[in-house]
Amino acid sequence: MSLAIILHDAQQVLSPSIFEQTIVIQIMVALFLGILFMESGTDKIFDWKGNVEFLRGHFDDTGLREMVPFLLGIVTLVELAAGLLSSLGVVQLIFYDDNSYAFYGAAVSALALIMLFFGQRIAKDYKGAATLATYFILTLVGMFILNY
Repeated sequence: MSLAIILHDAQQVLSPSIFEQTIVIQIMVALFLGILFMESGTDKIFDWKGNVEFLRGHFDDTGLREMVPFLLGIVTLVELAAGLLSSLGVVQLIFYDDNSYAFYGAAVSALALIMLFFGQRIAKDYKGAATLATYFILTLVGMFILNY
């Protein structure tokens, strides 16, 4: 048996399959979105007053200033749902080889990002909106990967 054959066989054993590579990527996407939105949602709860004050200033020149507490509540609930579904998706992917919670978590994450993007554009915070676009692209790619 030649060294080339031995190395080829070793590579086949050590090389992860496309399924193994995909599930690792799925777990990482769900983990990222879970951390992102659980932290963001809980921050809004624990610093509600500070967030309301900041956002009222942020939306001073728009018609949304007086609606900030209501809209912040909606965004908070959507972010927490996205974070919870994504976090449950990590567990489901690891232990049950099922990606449904992770996919729905990514879909709700995309909705949360669209809501935040809308707010940034209305407030004319174009730099903040551009930052959200990168998260949105990652989320859409994640949804695509989680669809398999």
